Amino acid sequence: MAKPRTDSPTFIRPAIRAMDGYTPGEQPQAGGFIKLNTNENPYPPSPRVREAIERCATDDVRLYPDPLANALRDAAAARYDLTREHILAGNGSDDLLAIVLRACVDPGDRVAYPVPTYTLYDTLVGIAGALAVRVPFPTDFGLPPQLAAAQARVTFVCNPNAPSGTFIAVDDLAALSERVAGLLVVDEAYVDFATDSALRLVRQRPNVVVLRSLSKSFSLAGMRVGLAFGPPPVIAELCKVKDSYNLSRVSIAAGAAALADYDNMRAHVRRVASTRGRLSDRLRGLGYEVPPSQANFVLARRPGRDQRAIYEALKERRILVRYFATPDLYDALRITVGTDDEVDALLAAMRAIASTAPPP
Repeated sequence: MAKPRTDSPTFIRPAIRAMDGYTPGEQPQAGGFIKLNTNENPYPPSPRVREAIERCATDDVRLYPDPLANALRDAAAARYDLTREHILAGNGSDDLLAIVLRACVDPGDRVAYPVPTYTLYDTLVGIAGALAVRVPFPTDFGLPPQLAAAQARVTFVCNPNAPSGTFIAVDDLAALSERVAGLLVVDEAYVDFATDSALRLVRQRPNVVVLRSLSKSFSLAGMRVGLAFGPPPVIAELCKVKDSYNLSRVSIAAGAAALADYDNMRAHVRRVASTRGRLSDRLRGLGYEVPPSQANFVLARRPGRDQRAIYEALKERRILVRYFATPDLYDALRITVGTDDEVDALLAAMRAIASTAPPP
């Protein structure tokens, strides 16, 4: 572990003083940006969500919300053919990731995951004082065979993976669940844009938890609604360590309404998938390597060529994409699938930038 910084207060835990906090994607306060950096859905949520929020606004806010968000759990149980006892609601799936580590990991325990992946895992493991076992993906982003050998208390697999958008077959995850030493957490924040889901494993395996987010496919990023699905004995233990009232009344109502209008979500997913295919093809035409994505973003890579200048040139044109200044991703941009007009503007800007760039 890195040494604690000498300029931070000594009463802060050494593990916290030594770590870097998670850096979210830019959220510009000024308008006028085409925002393709944080994987928000470009289309609005169901009209039922607006109606539910308006009804909720008339409630007496002096009262706490339901601590277990049972209206939301029941809506999810009906949607996914499970029971309330299979489900825990969270303040986004990030909250649920923290709950899992809080329940399962002691300081010094191992937490394993393939990399590159969602960088919040590093932050949460550092907060827990646990040991991160970062197993490199193979070049095709398939499941690393060494992952189970880590003998970790918790193993995370982001599927579809962020930032690659690639998908690991559910049969491979089922086999992994039989080999890991502890809990397998399948982080399915983007799964509604994919062709399959590991959700069925929560009925089949005693050590599998599947996380979902309503931020992406349901267009509720501002509501912070996440769901954990797992065997009831596991969910019951996770409930013990969640915050007392971790979802607001408005979030509960909005999430339940969104789940009730599943067709609206699926229609937007189809639009995103169509635009994703066109974006991927055009980026390949510009010389980028683009792995096949099953998420609402793509990873555009020029192996060995730093993409910071492209990111900065796009930002000057008020187009935001995600650039990761890390050794394993410095040569890539993660690009959210926006509307057709937004994608056209991005591609036009990238062509213009390429036409003025000096030869490599």
